[in-house]
Amino acid sequence: MSMVDEPLYPIAVLIDELKNDDIQLRLNSIRRLNTIARALGEERTRKELIPFLSENNDDDDEVLLAMAEELGVFIPYVGGVEYAHVLLPPLETLCTVEETCVRDKAVESLCRIGSQMRENDLVDWFIPLVKRLAAGEWFTARFSACGLFHIAYPSASEMLKTELRSIYSQLCQDDMPMVRRAAATNLGKFAATVEPAHLKTDIMSMFENLTQDDQDSVRLLAVEGCAALGKLLESQDCVTHILPVIVNFSQDKSWRVRYMVANQLYELCEAVGPEPTRTDLVPAYVRLLRDNEAEVRIAAAGKVTKFCRILDPELAVQHILPCVKELSSDSSQHVRSALASVIMGMAPVLGKDATIEQLLPIFLSLLKDEFPDVRLNIISKLDQVNQVIGIDLLSQSLLPAIVELAEDRHWRVRLAIIEYIPLLASQLGIGFFDDKLGALCMQWLQDKVYSIRDAAANNLKRLAEEFGPEWAMQHIIPQVLDMINNPHYLYRMTILHAISLLAPVMGSEITCSKLLPVVVTASKDRVPNIKFNVAKVLQSLIHIVDQSVVEKTIRPTLVELAEDPDVDVRYYANQALQSIDNVMMSS
Repeated sequence: MSMVDEPLYPIAVLIDELKNDDIQLRLNSIRRLNTIARALGEERTRKELIPFLSENNDDDDEVLLAMAEELGVFIPYVGGVEYAHVLLPPLETLCTVEETCVRDKAVESLCRIGSQMRENDLVDWFIPLVKRLAAGEWFTARFSACGLFHIAYPSASEMLKTELRSIYSQLCQDDMPMVRRAAATNLGKFAATVEPAHLKTDIMSMFENLTQDDQDSVRLLAVEGCAALGKLLESQDCVTHILPVIVNFSQDKSWRVRYMVANQLYELCEAVGPEPTRTDLVPAYVRLLRDNEAEVRIAAAGKVTKFCRILDPELAVQHILPCVKELSSDSSQHVRSALASVIMGMAPVLGKDATIEQLLPIFLSLLKDEFPDVRLNIISKLDQVNQVIGIDLLSQSLLPAIVELAEDRHWRVRLAIIEYIPLLASQLGIGFFDDKLGALCMQWLQDKVYSIRDAAANNLKRLAEEFGPEWAMQHIIPQVLDMINNPHYLYRMTILHAISLLAPVMGSEITCSKLLPVVVTASKDRVPNIKFNVAKVLQSLIHIVDQSVVEKTIRPTLVELAEDPDVDVRYYANQALQSIDNVMMSS
């Protein structure tokens, strides 16, 4: 093809592919827009490609979503910021389609382009676009408009700003709940760009309209706006305008609104200051912790530590702890689970005495909970308590419960305990660990669940790193090697895995004298799975032992395995032999 015709080729292919019946071809074509734009050059991209895309808007949602995403990063291909406005028409069309995710992506791309546009271009092109969308006949256009005001507003003149505030106020009272929801969602962003004088008047009146909406889906989004607006207002205004709304919302007839309040309440405490928090927000939070709807209690329980951090410890002990005690025996397992996931964080907040007196009994009751997730959540955060009450008290009060959980019927709970053991070991020290937990670590190697056996092998490696090779030689290696004669091949495989993990920690001498002979003996096993795992272990030992040991012991064993009747054994033996040859060549 001649050089003259070449630029025509990509656009022709694009148009063909964009009209193809195969959605994948159309998608690929959209994904390659930047390549096509580079081939066409900036001017032809502006004059041919972008108008073509503007007309091509009745496609599959997946293609439109890809187009909305690509156009957001298209400024360099149309000639830079001064020509950014040419990208607005196709995105404006995408803002009106029915599929929500396409509209959202188009709004996101418009915001990205708008934030780079020059001020006069924003006034000439972007603000008229926002006004057109806000006046759109279909709710989809008005819905999309709500997400663009915070980009348009700062560069507008005083008269235009007044008009934009008035338009947004109308959107907050739109007939369609979907539009009011979008207005509620974006109010915080818009408010952040509005001048303080108008914040107290115009924005607060919009906010009040949304908080009194008859649709709970609008009111619950207004709750999110409370925290955003609270941060923008001065403390006194926050107490006057936001606090009464939140207190009312905490008693809203819709549980979904109360759920949102429970999630957001701690953020508002910072905005209103300590005194209103004590008098108004603490009672509201206590109400939510005792709500008759489990979902609300879950949300409130999940934020209990964050809320306590904002309060004085005495207030937390006086008002919040009684509720925490009630929640620890809540009828809903999900409430108890949410509480268990955060309650350990209360220990540093309340201090040593309150933790010992008030929290420890709650921890113990949750550790014995019938629902495994509750027990799991407590175990995974034990270190936070240790920092407060010290290891002696922890070992006396909580360790018996931990040992009990090591044999829990749910394997995920046993797994969480195993993963916690190295941390516990480092805190308890060698002596205590040997007495109480050593036997458990060996017992897990023969668990019925593979994930537990695998984690137990990794646990031994981490313990050997923590306490050193001499301790491991005395307490781990002899017991591990004894298990290689277990009648069940799956347990013998676990021991091979443990050996491969321990060898790098133990060093060359112990590997050659203690570990390698056991592996070589296992190569004579009658089960093919054991034999090909032997080949894998031997391959991992090549870099640990001396070259002479590789030639004298490892290579002959692998040569023997390479002639095994089983195809997998031969494959892994040959892989290992190949590794030996590679090491020889490199050295």
